[in-house]
Amino acid sequence: MLSRFKILEKIKEKREFSQLPEKDIEMAYSNFEKRQASEEEKIRLTKELLRKVFSAFFSKKLLSLKNKDEEWILRKHASTRERLSSYEKIYERIFKDFGNKFSVFDLGAGINGFSYKYFKELGLDVNYIAVESVGQLTELMNFYFKKKKLNGEAIHLSLFELEKIKKIIREQKGKKIIFLFKTLDSLEMIQKNYSLTLLKELAPVVDRVVVSFATRSLGSREKFKAKRNWLVDFIKENFSVLNDFEIAGERYIVFQRKS
Repeated sequence: MLSRFKILEKIKEKREFSQLPEKDIEMAYSNFEKRQASEEEKIRLTKELLRKVFSAFFSKKLLSLKNKDEEWILRKHASTRERLSSYEKIYERIFKDFGNKFSVFDLGAGINGFSYKYFKELGLDVNYIAVESVGQLTELMNFYFKKKKLNGEAIHLSLFELEKIKKIIREQKGKKIIFLFKTLDSLEMIQKNYSLTLLKELAPVVDRVVVSFATRSLGSREKFKAKRNWLVDFIKENFSVLNDFEIAGERYIVFQRKS
């Protein structure tokens, strides 16, 4: 019988999971740990869940490209590809009445760091910090920030390491905004209602928060039946909504703590 530590190590042996934070693997495994099943079955189910959550970013092409321009890379993932023609419009609405100098904390960033060029095109002075679980993507973004001499940094960290995230945010001075673009659904797959905890804990330490979720399926472009009322209602009850709009099959809700 394997120890819990050995089981987690066995899951991480898989190349696609090798650069995920231990916390993410641990949280995924906890969904099956007490199930009446063999160790092999628990390991299989954990891997299956991790693939559902992170599979969009396991593309070998995406992880090995360091000499392509921003738009080429943004086209390689469905979420950023859909935003590509709308980034300026999206950022204009998000940052409306927010000034032009601030820190962005992009949680579960994926490859969204490559959209930094749109901050510059809008004349914004942004200190950009991405927090991302897939280690290969943090390396890719940091390579880009360094190469282009941008005020950006990607940090390899699980979004379940809440205290560490709060520490990173508190260390920055000036105005602060959090992005959670198409991230909360993935967190809910691993731990139900964690999204609500995350928003409650983080909204008070920043000036503004933006969450987004898909309103159309990527393939058929049909409207989803699920409206995520649980999330929208929670935000409206607990925070002050500043903007709520839909662009390119993605709904954005901009809010702040109640005064």
